[in-house]
Amino acid sequence: MTSQHNKTSVAAISIFASGGMAAAKFAVGIAIGSLALISEALHSSVDLIATIITWAVVRVSDKPADEEHHYGHGKLESISALGVTALLYVLAGGILVEAYSRLREGTPPPTISAVPFVVLVIDILVNLWRARALHRAARETRSQALAADALHFASDVLGSFAVIIGLILAALGFWWGDAAAAAAVAVMIALLGLRMAGSTVQTLVDRAPEGAHEKATAAIRSVAGVIDIERLRVRMVGATTFIDTIAKVPRTYPIDRVEEIKRKAHAAVDKAFGDTDLSFTAVPVARDNETVRDRIMVIAHNSGLAVHHVTVHDLGGKLIVSIDLEVDAGMRLDAAHDVANTLERKIKEEFGEDVEVDVHIEPLEPELPFGVDATPERVRTIADALTEYAAGGEIHDIHNVRVRNTDAGEIVNFHCRATPSMSVIKVHEHVDAIERALRRAFPSVKRVISHAEPPRA
Repeated sequence: MTSQHNKTSVAAISIFASGGMAAAKFAVGIAIGSLALISEALHSSVDLIATIITWAVVRVSDKPADEEHHYGHGKLESISALGVTALLYVLAGGILVEAYSRLREGTPPPTISAVPFVVLVIDILVNLWRARALHRAARETRSQALAADALHFASDVLGSFAVIIGLILAALGFWWGDAAAAAAVAVMIALLGLRMAGSTVQTLVDRAPEGAHEKATAAIRSVAGVIDIERLRVRMVGATTFIDTIAKVPRTYPIDRVEEIKRKAHAAVDKAFGDTDLSFTAVPVARDNETVRDRIMVIAHNSGLAVHHVTVHDLGGKLIVSIDLEVDAGMRLDAAHDVANTLERKIKEEFGEDVEVDVHIEPLEPELPFGVDATPERVRTIADALTEYAAGGEIHDIHNVRVRNTDAGEIVNFHCRATPSMSVIKVHEHVDAIERALRRAFPSVKRVISHAEPPRA
């Protein structure tokens, strides 16, 4: 909201300044018969029209995207700048024709006095102030319309100097000085129009800003998880930088991790460019450091299968793969066997026909029904049994024992402690032995969930 107010207020001030100076130069030019001063007045009149257009355009160019304008309204600034360029060429052509006519016919020089010089000096000061204010506002808001307006007023300063030189030449007796100055003003206007047209057309045809591709590529590649960038396109719409990229990410990443990469990529380009709109398409690719297990999990995930306890062994260059495959408990055996065979075939396609694959089919464990806490006496019985089974082993301090009764059976949770230096596999083996002993002693126990932790500091 602040940048919009800044743009409109600067443009509004320029309207009054353009109108006042154009009227003053035109009146004095008519009074003394100076084509150069009249030409400069007409130039300022075009600037007035341009400023009014700019004031109107910037009021709508910052509007957000809607159902009919998916990329916002920023291109209106480029279109308005192109229209002003056309006006400048028409004006330059008219001035050149009149200047040529006066030079050919030898029109008498204008009447020289101090008044036109005072008007021109004031015009130069006003235009310098306006050009600086507009340039600053254009840079802060990245407005192409305001930048074009600033360029107008900067060129007006040169035009005013050319008129002053022409009037001085006329005062010194060179009758052609005024007409030559008018022609010089026309040439300046034409050169200004050429510069504006080039910049505006490049924006309208979606040319990427200088260095934007490299800058955006570096920003996105700096995000952890982005392997490479397959394609990146940049274009400007008003003050907004639109970036469209296809980035490669590891195929082993879960969806939420990929979404985090997208969010970080948005933050990176916002930091690099300011006002940006990023379209980020993630393409999952295989990495060189993927393990065999990683590749098998990708195959299962892409097939929509639930697998666990994937073990891989390399026996003299031959891969041995074992997998637990969970299927619907009500599925027919022949259908489940077909699912397992399909998984085996895909693994062989990935690793070669000589890989040995064993798939253990088991029912997909349903969500356990709602349960209730067991009685304190039952909890103490289970806790005492766990402590007994752990006695003399590497696992100790059985605590936080909880027992819940469900329709599927008893669910036991407990915490225990182990030596900090013990490996995870060793801890698992010892805890697993305790769990098996508990289920043998208490057949009603459906599931045992343990949590091993190091001793308290």
